[in-house]
Amino acid sequence: MHDQQIRHAVLADPNHDELARQGFVSNLRIHVMTTVSDGTRQVYERKVRPAFEKAHRRVPKDRHEVRKAMEPEAHYQNWSALLRTTQELMWDSVGASVERQLPDLMARARTSGKTRGSLRLDPALRVPGYQAAVDTHVMPGSYHTDLMEGDVFAGAIYDRGLYIYAMGGLGPLNADIGGSGAAYIRQNFPNMKPKRILDMGCTIGNSTLAWADAFPDAEVHGIDLGAASLRYAHARAESLGHRVHFSQQNAERTDFPDGHFDIVASAVLLHETSSPAIAAILRESRRLLRPGGVMCHVDVPQVEGDAFDLFIPDWDTYNNNEPFMGRMRDTDIARLAQGAGFSRYFHGDAPVVRSATKTGVTFRGGEGKKGKPWHVYGAVA
Repeated sequence: MHDQQIRHAVLADPNHDELARQGFVSNLRIHVMTTVSDGTRQVYERKVRPAFEKAHRRVPKDRHEVRKAMEPEAHYQNWSALLRTTQELMWDSVGASVERQLPDLMARARTSGKTRGSLRLDPALRVPGYQAAVDTHVMPGSYHTDLMEGDVFAGAIYDRGLYIYAMGGLGPLNADIGGSGAAYIRQNFPNMKPKRILDMGCTIGNSTLAWADAFPDAEVHGIDLGAASLRYAHARAESLGHRVHFSQQNAERTDFPDGHFDIVASAVLLHETSSPAIAAILRESRRLLRPGGVMCHVDVPQVEGDAFDLFIPDWDTYNNNEPFMGRMRDTDIARLAQGAGFSRYFHGDAPVVRSATKTGVTFRGGEGKKGKPWHVYGAVA
C-alpha cells in the first residue's frame, strides 16, 4: 500500500512495524466498509424496517427515524464501533510514525533555497469556534493545531492518514477530489483559461496541486487556517515541482482584492463548516471572483433515496467528529448562492478521475464501495 503513495520530501516513511500496523488498519477498514456494512443494510431490511412498519403502519419518514430504530441493534452497534475504532487506529498508527520522524520532517520543510511558490503565515489569525471545538475526523488536534515553531505534524499525519482512510482510492497523491473538480470545469467550461485560481481550505494542498496540473498557466493560491498544515503543504508542493502560493487565512473573509480570481474552489470544505460559515464562504467566493468567474466547491453529495440511504452517510455527523455533515446535506446551496449575488447556480456529479483501488473498493464521498461521485456545488459570478 505504501509503495503506491508517491514519495516526496516531507512524507513520513514508516518502518516495518509501522507499515504493518497501517496495513492492518487499511484492510480492517475495507472489511468494515464492505462485508460488515452490507450486513447493516440486511438487518434494516429484514428486521428493523418490518418492525417499524408494523408498529407505525408506515415506513420511516427520514434518516433520523431510521437512526433511532437502528441504534438498539447489535449489528449496527458493532459496525459503528468498528468503524470508529478504525478511525482511531488509523491516526494512532500514522501518528506514531510521524512523531518518530518529526524533527527530521520539520528540518526538511524549512530547508532554505530558491522556491517556486510562497508561504505566508499569520500568527494572529483566530481559529473559528466551530473548528476549534472539535478534532475533525477524530484527527488529533484537527487540521489547524500548531504545536511548536516550524511544526508540520498536522500536515504529515493528514497526508498519510488520508491515504489510509480512502484505502488508496484518492490516488497516489490524494488528489482525486481536486482533480474531479478541475475535470468538471474543463468539461463544462471548455473555453475557460483562468489566470488565477484559489483553493479554499487547502490543508496540505493535495487538491490544490490537481488544479495546478489542470491549468498549468494559472497562478494558483491555497489558503487554510492551520500553520502546520500550510508549512507542510508548501514543502510538499515544492518537492513535487509545483508553484503554489499558500497563505494562512479564513475562507469566510480573505485579504485578496475584489474580483481577483477566475476560479474559487474547495475540496470537502463545506461539510466541515457551520451553517453561517457556509453562507459567508459563498459570499466571499462571489466577492473574489471576476465577472464571469466560476465557483466550484466539491463535496459529498446531498444524498437522494430512501431514508436508509440518507441514514448511512449521516453516521459521520454523530460518530466521526463531523457535526456539520448532516446540516450541509440539508442546506439549500442554490438559495445561498443566489443570496450571495451569483448570476447562475449549477451543480452535478464530478467526472470520475480515480474511483477504485486494486482491492476493488471504490472510495466516493466517504461512503465506501457504494458511494456516489464527488458533487460540484458551483455558480457563475
